[in-house]
Amino acid sequence: QVRLVESGGGLVQAGGSLRLSCAASGRTFSTYVMGWFRQAPGKEREFVAAITWNGGNTDYADSVKGRFTISRESAKNTVYLQMNSLKPEDTALYYCAADASWLLVSRASAYNYWGQGTQVTVPS
Repeated sequence: QVRLVESGGGLVQAGGSLRLSCAASGRTFSTYVMGWFRQAPGKEREFVAAITWNGGNTDYADSVKGRFTISRESAKNTVYLQMNSLKPEDTALYYCAADASWLLVSRASAYNYWGQGTQVTVPS
């Protein structure tokens, strides 16, 4: 079993930055593909970014490329999402997810473990 706890969300003005963290506990975290998703009110959960177990490969949604950076620190069992140049459309509940096939990283249904989410709000 893997437990994921997100933190770092908050309210930030447009153009600002936030860094989300996802702390994982449980077995074999270091071997898991990790991902970030987000869900805005009334919308489906959407893929944001993913990273392989060793950090060698990353993938991003087009909407965040060049603004967001995913990274992981295996020694701390933690994955990060650095978010820069935030826009009002980035407002959502952000979820950390674990354990998916790299071929399916953009699909929420591919992940076996989820955190509870952390809210990010960027006022317009």
